[in-house]
Amino acid sequence: MNLNEIREDRQKWMTWKNIAPLRAIIDALPDVDAQIELNDTVTLYSKEPVDIKLIEESARAMMPWRKGPFDLFGLFIDTEWKSNIKYNLIRPHFNLKDKRVADIGCNNGYYLFRMQEDAPKKLVGFDPSALYKTQFDFINHFAKTDIVYELLGVEHLPFYEEKFDFIFCLGVLYHRSDPVMMLKELYKGLDDKGEVLLDTFYIDGEDEVALSPKGSYSKIPNIYFVPTIPALKNWCLRAGFSGFEVLETSTTSTDEQRKTDWIEGQSLEDFLDPDDSSKTVEGYPAPKRVYVKLTKEKNGKEK
Repeated sequence: MNLNEIREDRQKWMTWKNIAPLRAIIDALPDVDAQIELNDTVTLYSKEPVDIKLIEESARAMMPWRKGPFDLFGLFIDTEWKSNIKYNLIRPHFNLKDKRVADIGCNNGYYLFRMQEDAPKKLVGFDPSALYKTQFDFINHFAKTDIVYELLGVEHLPFYEEKFDFIFCLGVLYHRSDPVMMLKELYKGLDDKGEVLLDTFYIDGEDEVALSPKGSYSKIPNIYFVPTIPALKNWCLRAGFSGFEVLETSTTSTDEQRKTDWIEGQSLEDFLDPDDSSKTVEGYPAPKRVYVKLTKEKNGKEK
């Protein structure tokens, strides 16, 4: 697989009629001597005056904003997801200092910006979305980080030019029709003794089974399998991982995911049964997430 050819082809996405005007907005932004503060909100600030009206007009042109929140020189972008809740949940379970780190499905890069506090050797985001990369580039125009954003997916990870010490894969697995194949791709993207921090939907139960929604799940059409934790463990072991550790479980709440002024359309409250929040509108168990750490030992058997 020639990744450079894929990169060149996907760079053309930036000329799409809905993306090109957003790229022009970034090209016209002023150069600002900005600093970044990494807390629950990724905050940019500057001692010099900044045209907040221009910043807001630019940011609103790039809606919807899913992951965050961000504060750009006093403009608060109240994203659909309070991603700090998830980040704070998993934060005790990793140390990225001097490691090569990938974030698969990185969206606009909120987690990547947060990860800088660990002083990793390298940060690479993977997400084949022209809009999300544009949002990242908008923020990074001011933040000026060394984060690398690739318009690539998990399927490209085995062919990437380098292997990673630590891979985050948050909220991606259930979008794949072949979850074991995707787990194998994560495995192949790791260096010896590498680790993956994975989160995905799960259903309660001790049986080694998975829910396979007929159409949509929580109004999301591309959800293929929602396993029990024992079934998820089997998938991971079949993919070649030698270690499977459950770190946390959580139930998605309307405090974490909700409608805001920075998105368009519906959010979690519209996806659940209005009479029984323990069920989706389709009648399935409401979304729960499990966070696991997967380990690859040196000289582990390739799958």
